[in-house]
Amino acid sequence: MNNNSYAFAPLQFKHLCEEEMQQRSSAFLNLMRARRTVRDFADTTVPQSIIEKAIETAATAPSGANMQPWHFVAVKSAEIKKQIRAAAEEEEKALYQGRASEEWLEALAPLGTDENKPFLETAPWLIAVFSQKYSYDNDGKKHKHYYTPESVGIATGLLITALHTAGLVTLTHTPSPMNFLREILKRPAYEKPFLLLVAGYPAADAKVPVIEKRPLNELLDVY
Repeated sequence: MNNNSYAFAPLQFKHLCEEEMQQRSSAFLNLMRARRTVRDFADTTVPQSIIEKAIETAATAPSGANMQPWHFVAVKSAEIKKQIRAAAEEEEKALYQGRASEEWLEALAPLGTDENKPFLETAPWLIAVFSQKYSYDNDGKKHKHYYTPESVGIATGLLITALHTAGLVTLTHTPSPMNFLREILKRPAYEKPFLLLVAGYPAADAKVPVIEKRPLNELLDVY
């Protein structure tokens, strides 16, 4: 990927009146305020096309030098989900039983989490997000990627937003380390597991903790 080879075209942009801008931003804020991380999933089937569109949305994210340093693996196979759960719970058990600091365990305690992750098998889809420090073109030439964590983080945010907008719930799961994902999903050595996103419908009896987000005046300065 070489910026010098890009052609340029006029930007397709529509100016909105301030009233419509206010309406859109308020509606989107309300939509996203309803988004919650869910740990209790139904096994209800979700069409693959919905997952594919969400990943296509994620891939519209900006990236350093347009290197697009990400790869997504969508898992619906019961057998592969079983393997992922077993490997993830092994790492989580080590975390909760010694690897995590007391401070980290105290921070997790109010959420009631532990090493048991049944949602990794119950949910209809697991989406493994991989970051790429470099890649190879069709001629076998190696290309370094830039701002990889930032780029993949933005893409993941768009993925979560797209799935929520489509009417699904998600859980960001980050067992540490996650190298087992690369092995189970047969990804190359230059890819690093970034995050495992659980996606589907909430269980009928799903509950979420009552939490608050910081108010605007605590997270924004305007000069």
